Amino acid sequence: MERTDHSSQDKGSLNVRSGVEGGHDGMTIKPKRFKKKKQAVVDIPKLATDVRNGDRTSLSKAITLIESANNVHKEQAQRLLQELLPYTGNSIRIGITGVPGAGKSSFIEAFGTMLCEMGKQVAVLAIDPSSTLSGGSILGDKTRMEELSRNKSAFVRPSPSAGTLGGVHKKSRETMLLCEAAGYDVILIETVGVGQSETYVRGMVDFFLLLVLTGAGDELQGMKKGIMELADGIVVHKCDGDNVRMAKKTVREYMQILHFLQPATPGWMSKAIPASSIEKTGLTEIWEMISQFEQTIKSSSVWEDRRLEQTKEWFHTMIRDTLIDSFFQNSDRKYQVKLLEEAILEGQITVTQGVSKLFS
Repeated sequence: MERTDHSSQDKGSLNVRSGVEGGHDGMTIKPKRFKKKKQAVVDIPKLATDVRNGDRTSLSKAITLIESANNVHKEQAQRLLQELLPYTGNSIRIGITGVPGAGKSSFIEAFGTMLCEMGKQVAVLAIDPSSTLSGGSILGDKTRMEELSRNKSAFVRPSPSAGTLGGVHKKSRETMLLCEAAGYDVILIETVGVGQSETYVRGMVDFFLLLVLTGAGDELQGMKKGIMELADGIVVHKCDGDNVRMAKKTVREYMQILHFLQPATPGWMSKAIPASSIEKTGLTEIWEMISQFEQTIKSSSVWEDRRLEQTKEWFHTMIRDTLIDSFFQNSDRKYQVKLLEEAILEGQITVTQGVSKLFS
């Protein structure tokens, strides 16, 4: 087989030509320069005014700003809070917890809808569990609370727990303040109900509601006494259909136990009430209980003292969080931790010795 002579002028021959200098067709190709995107400037005074006027889109933007880990956003968020702080503190804050399957979301939708029909402005901070692997969250509460989400008198905001102990978002307290500034007079905070440090939730609400199911005989033996001692009210949920008789029996059992426990709030005796989100029964009684609680506790110094104590605890919690964050953000500390981890895993030192070296 005869090879093609590359010097040949035969147009049919396949010749490999040298590249054209300066780029295609003699045009110079300039490398693209990527410019760093500028941070969006947030008009804080305008955003604060819009939030105070009850604009839900602006409230959502404000909460997103609060939850951002961006340093610029953090500074803007604190300026926003400073502007809105004088307009906060006028709501009743209700924490709602319970084991998975107790029907927290369905209860909140039914209860929140009833409150809206009574003329209340209701904000729901629904916390979804975050994945320990990806950090992601389903954020399905808006899907589960469709009716309440569409109500003009309600605002439903799902947020990831982000691994926070107690099943609440780190920024839940600040989000709650934004909702108060926006005019919401009832704040419902739903936890993931993981059974971890429910005192965290108790430490940011006025009234703490525990949802339980029927069949209390065996469950009461496994019920954590600590959680029951935190509850200002217990709802025996799903009291409908064939479950009504058992639910009423469970209520009586809880009432007996509550008499032997130290009250969660001084001057208030916790109560148990049966309820059904499907049949909309017991909801009015629950609100009457909460209203009675507010009236009773506000007549003493307990209400104001509790809120002051909660603010102080919030301050100390943020100190601890900031110390931990700043510790692990230090590059030298990161390297030191890595070396000590290797030494511990290889059996060269104990865990306690590793910690001592880290802080020596």
